[in-house]
Amino acid sequence: MGKLEKYSSYKDSGVEWIGEIPEHWEIKKLKFIIKNKLQYGANESGDDYQENLPRYIRITDFSNSGKLSEKNKLSLSWEKANKYLLKDGDILFARSGATVGKTYQFKTYMSSEKFYAFAGYLIKAQANEIIVSSDYLYTYTNSNLFEKWKENIFNKSTIENIGADKYSELFVVLPLREEQTIIMKFLNEKTAQIDEVISQKQKLIELLKERKQIVINDAVTKGLDKNVEFVDSGVEWIGKIPKHWKLLANKYVFKLKKNLVGKKSSEYDLLSLTLEGIIKRDLDKGGKFPAEFDTYQEVKKGDFVFCLFDVEETPRTVGLSKYDGMITGAYTVFSVKNINKEYLYYFYLNLDSKKRLKPLYTGLRNTISKDNFFSFKSFIPPKDGQLQIVEHIENQTTKINKAIELQQNYISKLKEYKASLIDSVVTGKVRVV
Repeated sequence: MGKLEKYSSYKDSGVEWIGEIPEHWEIKKLKFIIKNKLQYGANESGDDYQENLPRYIRITDFSNSGKLSEKNKLSLSWEKANKYLLKDGDILFARSGATVGKTYQFKTYMSSEKFYAFAGYLIKAQANEIIVSSDYLYTYTNSNLFEKWKENIFNKSTIENIGADKYSELFVVLPLREEQTIIMKFLNEKTAQIDEVISQKQKLIELLKERKQIVINDAVTKGLDKNVEFVDSGVEWIGKIPKHWKLLANKYVFKLKKNLVGKKSSEYDLLSLTLEGIIKRDLDKGGKFPAEFDTYQEVKKGDFVFCLFDVEETPRTVGLSKYDGMITGAYTVFSVKNINKEYLYYFYLNLDSKKRLKPLYTGLRNTISKDNFFSFKSFIPPKDGQLQIVEHIENQTTKINKAIELQQNYISKLKEYKASLIDSVVTGKVRVV
């Protein structure tokens, strides 16, 4: 088994966006191939996670790949969970929001807890195994046909919301029951092979990212010349630094800015601090924005933007702006003089990657006060050394970034191939023999 070929004859499915299907296959609506009516989940708030209680699955707990997250787990009391417990093979459909249409198949052997209940923004389907296997049905929800069905639904509605009434009408392309078993055996083998290659590529990407971080860390803490005299930095995790470098308090490095845009906000581009650095935001694309931007502050090209609160939880707390614009007043904006800004950015990017400013945190929100920030000492090489370090980092990280991009492109092609393979098999475009 494993060879693919065309079926001997096809017929019109009767559904325009499905097209032709093998002659002996059927089209059935979801409501006719499940054991019971589709069921909404519990409309309850979760409790703190406890091992002796059912785990409470919410719409945010599983990804588009169908994997269940182990972060931020919640539980539900037995009394509240009793009617909403999951059984092996149950399939959950997301019914609203940005994740609408996302699906998850509950498998006992893949689960770390014994009991699971599901929340109200999810809908449960139990496959009638006489007609359709749970594995086949779940795989079908990951095909392009399922995506086409969702698009068809949304074209008829201004709200991206698929309730039980709509899911009940989902058209499912059905091979013979024994054929489903053959199809799933083939797909499980092939997709497992593809997933293994993807996993290896992802591990390689992580190693490349680690390598990039090592390049930056070594350059901004040790310099490029390893033959110079080194002295103790006074910072445990750094160790020794070149003797000719300065440890300069930030009050001599950064100058605090606080220029509010006021009523002139319409004249500024909106900026945001992200993992990719400082980017321009497009107001037309939607998102959460304030009614007015009067309290936002001016940012000039070359300014530093720091998030000095919730430092531990914030993915990126430092940015060097390439743009003129405005940013929320909650951030702290600095200008820099007489020091290479790119060097300084790499220095603080390195600190941020490992949350090395933790000794400066105060309060429940892990806030760095202005006084603590200004008293912190930056490591400053001579000017020519700063430039050399920047050139070295950019040269090395460019090479690493290209290698990462190559692996990411490879992963994208593998995922496309996997999706195409699933789609071709479960829609009858090809036959497994």
